[in-house]
Amino acid sequence: KMKAKGDLKEYKVVGRKVPTDALPKPPIYQMRIFAPDRVVAVSRFWYFAKLLKKIKKTNSEILEITQVYEKKPTVVKNFGVWLRYDSRSGTHNMYREYRDVTVAGAITQCYRDMGARHRARAHSIQIMKVERVLSSKCRRPNIKQFHDMKIKFPLPHRVIKDPNAPLFSTKRPQTHFL
Repeated sequence: KMKAKGDLKEYKVVGRKVPTDALPKPPIYQMRIFAPDRVVAVSRFWYFAKLLKKIKKTNSEILEITQVYEKKPTVVKNFGVWLRYDSRSGTHNMYREYRDVTVAGAITQCYRDMGARHRARAHSIQIMKVERVLSSKCRRPNIKQFHDMKIKFPLPHRVIKDPNAPLFSTKRPQTHFL
């Protein structure tokens, strides 16, 4: 069972069946896996390979496992996530939108959100597709509200630290400014 501990990372895992006389050039399968570390990524690869392509770990091999890094990790982007999860009543498909600087950050948000809103455990969530979504194509209002260029975040409770002030004082600090 996968545990979504810490921040998830994106891995590219490539594997295939071991070549035999009957099948000298077996097809190669590549998966995009989100996991906390390499060991879990390989484990998830085998889980999905067995589920989707009938490949067993005993007669197969991993060709490559690499961590994928974001090209621009300083730019905020919108991500659309298509997923499937098993609940207590059945299997559900879902589309969700997240705003983050990396794909891995958006997927980490997704796992936390699914756990909070739907009580979905990490091992029951399957990420089918993750795509960057343009601001004009966003559907969810909780993501659209941040697309305003003139957005302002008020600072209602500011405590100004005076380096010369004593550590303890007899009057309370003034924190409300207009």
